[in-house]
This record gives sequence, structure tokens and C-alpha cells, in this order.
Amino acid sequence: MPGNGIGLEIDGQVAVVTLDRGEKRNALNEAMIDGLAAACGTIEHNEAVRITTLTGAGNRAFSAGGDIQAWSGKSPNDFGRFWLREGHDAFSAVARLRQPVIAVLNGDVFGGGLELAACADLRIAEQHVRIAFPETGLGIIPGWSGTQRASRRFGAQLVRRMALFGEVFDAGQALGLGIVDHIVESGTGMARARQIATQVRGRAPLATELTKMLVNAAEGEESERVLEAMAGIAAARSEDLQEGLAAFREKRPARF
Repeated sequence: MPGNGIGLEIDGQVAVVTLDRGEKRNALNEAMIDGLAAACGTIEHNEAVRITTLTGAGNRAFSAGGDIQAWSGKSPNDFGRFWLREGHDAFSAVARLRQPVIAVLNGDVFGGGLELAACADLRIAEQHVRIAFPETGLGIIPGWSGTQRASRRFGAQLVRRMALFGEVFDAGQALGLGIVDHIVESGTGMARARQIATQVRGRAPLATELTKMLVNAAEGEESERVLEAMAGIAAARSEDLQEGLAAFREKRPARF
């Protein structure tokens, strides 16, 4: 795995992103944030990739959240300008990948780890998982869209229960509350993800991509970009564009 704590493996149509800092329970530091954004850029531009899986190394934690040592020494300005903003950008890159994203939750999903899991389109929880937003107990807020994207995707009341009242949910509770979509035995999450990836690869790729974009827009994830991207795809496939480009190259008026 690379030194930034983010592993990326592409096997044909499937990309696997691994939070690889097991000795720190996959707590996210600045190098991992940068690495996550870079991995998303690679995946986004790889035409062969049809689906992405996101997981953590080991079995103790998917991610314990933001590394306290990485952010606690920052000035308030740097904390807001860089730590929170750059984390937002990286997480948004995950949520807005054109390919469906499956999160395999193979251990504790706390704080920033839950905010990252919320970016996925489907969440598979192994049965030993615990899920929580512990930030207010440390005197900080869930700052990587824990109050925004997580509320849209899980419901504001569940976020209140975790972030304001400190509730910790096990995998069974999380399934019943709609935070996760499937529960599997410990150690089998990736196998289940591969099964689901096979199903996705059997569906039309462009229709899948466009449908994900539309659902994201319905959630308020990226309405402006979705509208312009879809309109741009339609325009790029048109005879009008071909005539316009030909006229430009031939230095003549276009004949639409």
C-alpha cells in the first residue's frame, strides 16, 4: 500500500479503495485525505471501472474518524480552512463518483468514518460493527458533513440521537434504522460486495451513471453539476456539435 494510508486496487471493472492505517484504527490524517481525493480522481477517469468498493484494513475499524493528533494542534483558522474544507472536498469526491460506491464496514464506524460511509451508495456492515458520532463528547462537531449529508441520507433524527445524545448503534440496530443496507458475518463483507458488484456490472453502464447522478441531485448533493453534466452529454452526442466543430475546423459558417 502507498505511504499515504490509502490503497487503490483496480481489477478490471472494480476499484477497491482501502483505508490502510490499521495501527490507528484507520483514523484519517491529512495524507489520507489527500490520498482519498487522488484515488477518486484516478477512478473517475478510468473508463473501465464500473463500481467502487470502500473498506478499512483489518477488522477492528472501518475508520475511527479523524485522527485527533492530526487536528487537535491546529489553530482554529487552519482547522476550518484546511482540515474541514479539504476533508469535505475529498468526501464529496467519493459521493460524486460516477460509479456506484459500496462501503464495506468491517469494524467500528465512528465520527469521520461514518461521514465517509454516508458518501457510499450502499453500506454492508459486518455483524461486529458499532456506529456512532462521538464528536460532541470531545468538544467538536461532526465537521465532514455529519450534520448535512448524513442527515439527508440517514434522517436528521438519527443524527440527533448519535451526535447530540451519544447513542451507539450495533449492526442490527443500524440495519433496522436504515443506516446500513445489509448485515453479513464478520470477515465476509468483501465477498458480499463482490456479489453485488457482479449484479451492477450486468446493468447498462450509462443508464446506471445517469441514474446515480439524478438521485444525487434529488438529495441536493450536486444539482448544478448534474444538470450541466447531463445536458453536456446530450449536446456532445448531437449532430449539431459535429457540424459546429466541422465548421470551426473548415473556417466556414455552421449549417445547423
